[in-house]
Amino acid sequence: MPPDYGEGQRQQSQLADRVLSWRTDPDNSRVGCYLHGEVGHVYTLGVHGKISNLLVTKQALERDGISLVRTDRGGDITYHGPGQLLGYPILDLHRLGLGVKGYIEALESAVMLTLSAYAIATIRLADAPGVWLEPKGARPLRKICAVGVHVNQGITTHGFALNVHTDLGYFTRINPCGFTSRGVTSMAQELGNAPPFAEVDGLLSQRLAQVLNIKIGSFSAGSHPTV
Repeated sequence: MPPDYGEGQRQQSQLADRVLSWRTDPDNSRVGCYLHGEVGHVYTLGVHGKISNLLVTKQALERDGISLVRTDRGGDITYHGPGQLLGYPILDLHRLGLGVKGYIEALESAVMLTLSAYAIATIRLADAPGVWLEPKGARPLRKICAVGVHVNQGITTHGFALNVHTDLGYFTRINPCGFTSRGVTSMAQELGNAPPFAEVDGLLSQRLAQVLNIKIGSFSAGSHPTV
């Protein structure tokens, strides 16, 4: 994943076209590519996202050098930045035999399995994609990983955003995913100290391969191996 979000989107689009072209090649058994890593500070709006969920002015973002980008993924507004693991599997769902709902559940399962390795218990919600932690004491229901995808001609783009050691202060500038009464958390906040970013990245790549029953060619951060 390149550090510039816009460049990542351009790469994602190019890779989606490439994956679609593989479908007509009888000698090609590959089902996709995987972009993953960190990006610089950016707020993104989903296709139905409401600008009213941005709680500061665009001018305030510009002063801080933070972009606001409208995307074609599902969901509302969220934040991406350092310390957050972005994973964008660009896959041919036709070849995988998956529907959109099953694919989203697979992404959630891979993240949940990864977090369970660090003794972080998580749940799903019927009304909101992503991976959540149940209320605990004074702490509300809170999201640790956002999930938002786009599917065109059976090819997936976008994916998940797992807060490893993300600065959660950036979420105070928005209603994350459009919610006003639900919180946001990170692995660092839940554990006291975050595990190494590369370790989480590698483990999540493995769990993703396990859940989708695919082989990911490389676990190196920032790469886009074929699968």
